[in-house]
Amino acid sequence: MTNALPRLPDRTVDGHKGTFGRVCIIGGQCAQPDVIIGGQCAQPDVMIGGPAFAALAALRSGAGLVVLAMPAPILAFGITIAPSATGLALPVDAQHALLPSAVATLLDAQRISTACIAIGPGFGVDAQQQQIVMRLIGQDDRPLVIDADALNCLASTTDFNQDLRAPCIVTPHPGEFDRMARRLDISANAIDPASRPDAAAQLARRLGCVVVLKGHRTIISDGITTTTNETGNVALATAGTGDVLTGVIAALVAQYHDNGDGVSLCDCARLGVHIHGYAADLWTAKRGSTGLLATDLIDLLPAAIQSLRKQ
Repeated sequence: MTNALPRLPDRTVDGHKGTFGRVCIIGGQCAQPDVIIGGQCAQPDVMIGGPAFAALAALRSGAGLVVLAMPAPILAFGITIAPSATGLALPVDAQHALLPSAVATLLDAQRISTACIAIGPGFGVDAQQQQIVMRLIGQDDRPLVIDADALNCLASTTDFNQDLRAPCIVTPHPGEFDRMARRLDISANAIDPASRPDAAAQLARRLGCVVVLKGHRTIISDGITTTTNETGNVALATAGTGDVLTGVIAALVAQYHDNGDGVSLCDCARLGVHIHGYAADLWTAKRGSTGLLATDLIDLLPAAIQSLRKQ
């Protein structure tokens, strides 16, 4: 393994919003579950914060524009959290379940001007979400960052690896890794520190993508090069910080991948994980390891990026 960190390119001094790339964050859910409790249908699962945090993190990490794509009934709430993002209302039926065909039409139009798509935070794992995820991974014209529920959608689909065409970064925690690994007949331990590098490398080789295996000392692998991140601490063990990482990595892909700087998807993932962890280290140095919120982490991303550039 090697841990020499790639260089983070400087920002173009005469750049504008278009220079620094457009990110599309797809997530959130508000569908009514088909579950009867006490003679009444259960309350809907509403997930709003995850995609909004990812959108804020992408903006704080330098993306010029961010589109926040959420189910129409909850989009306004997401935009309230991330008001600098542009909203894209995903069509739903009467039960607030996504309409995959109509969603695909909207996302096809978005891809034309989008440099990176991130999908998964708070997205849900129903059949509709699975259809949307599978359609996205089958298209090879835009890089994807696949996280959270989108990973579980893949793990719920037989032979999903055969449909994977998109250049992508997958960001599983150990539980999500295990679900995908079982589907792919990979037997690897994603928790044991001694086994984690090989586990990430095996999944990366099988999928032909970059794997970010989250946890204490996150592992990043493209199947050939495998590295261990040295930043971050236990303060990150709180809701929403994984969504922040998704936004950071997506922003770096949008800004620096495939634009002449020679920054690979693996480089973007390594830089994103380092920045994310270092922002948490900045928090801990002043406030200790308890009480970090996802929004606190987001606010510290510019300082973490500036520190990296100074190095």
